[in-house]
Amino acid sequence: METITVQTSTNQYDVSIGKKLRFETANFIKKDYSSIFIITDSNVESLYLQDVLSSLKPNYTVNYTIVPAGESSKSIRVYFDIMTQAIQYGLDRHGLIIALGGGMVGDLSGFVSSTFMRGIDYIQIPTTILAHDSSVGGKVAINHPEGKNLIGSFHPPQAVIYDVETLHTIPLTEIRSGYAEIAKHSLIHTEPFWDQIKVVNLKTLLSDEDLMVHLLKGIEVKAAIVEKDERESNIRQHLNFGHTLGHALEAELGYGEITHGEGVGIGMLFAMRVSEFYYDIKLPYTELFTWLKKNDFPLDLPQLQIGKLINRMKKDKKARNKTVQMVLLKSVGQPAIELVDDNNLAMLLEKFLRELVEK
Repeated sequence: METITVQTSTNQYDVSIGKKLRFETANFIKKDYSSIFIITDSNVESLYLQDVLSSLKPNYTVNYTIVPAGESSKSIRVYFDIMTQAIQYGLDRHGLIIALGGGMVGDLSGFVSSTFMRGIDYIQIPTTILAHDSSVGGKVAINHPEGKNLIGSFHPPQAVIYDVETLHTIPLTEIRSGYAEIAKHSLIHTEPFWDQIKVVNLKTLLSDEDLMVHLLKGIEVKAAIVEKDERESNIRQHLNFGHTLGHALEAELGYGEITHGEGVGIGMLFAMRVSEFYYDIKLPYTELFTWLKKNDFPLDLPQLQIGKLINRMKKDKKARNKTVQMVLLKSVGQPAIELVDDNNLAMLLEKFLRELVEK
């Protein structure tokens, strides 16, 4: 087992990565809780819920709820239903919530935890590669029809328990989605890390050892940034590289039509083109495009209206005074934040979407 300690201004917690950790969940609980409430989804429930329950039930009163799998569950309606169930089960402010699932479950459970009785503890047990990113850092949220993650807060977990064995049951779409975030971490970090990721073939079976190496490095990159800027007032915004267009595509196409990572992959390509325009530089656009294409990322988008996409991008949390603000790259490992005016944005976006079709 490998452990990374994340130290923030509000708390300290360990991210533990290893095999069969789901059977040892009770060992990671460091406080005496009145009861435990597990939130999982309809895919994960049949795979891993009983494994976690077997570790907890001898010592704790445990209840659980199962939400429909998919991004559409990050909604006000599902959030409210979970709150109602938690109250009916008798969960109190001395209880613990466990998020068992991918990024959607982690975001939703974290937001429930942050607002239930003004905030209670929770633990993340991520079961997807994508969740290596979302489970660390304490950003929790649900979606609004106008945009992704617009209703949320900062609420760090008490622990993150990452059992790499759970990653063997996720489909290729989710593997792609998770590795897009690892690619993002590499591009904002160092060229050697990107060199390591750009040769990964996601269509072949990845060993637990390779997964652990890539996940550990991605988490280390994120943890180092979060420790310096927990509440995203400065450099934590660099973690949003690729997310401005990525979130807009997710919302415009309809949540669930493309995965989060697929949107981020396209968003990183666009951010590179904007960077090249603003800084008069050359970035590894072709390398990233080739890697995405090789791994079957969906780059053939349906026809989209530029104006609608820009309006979506203006609802992004980084926007300032109705002007789109993007995370760009001056070079691999050197992210920067820039305001992008509407005229340049429209011109670059139209050119980029045309380029995707032509390739």
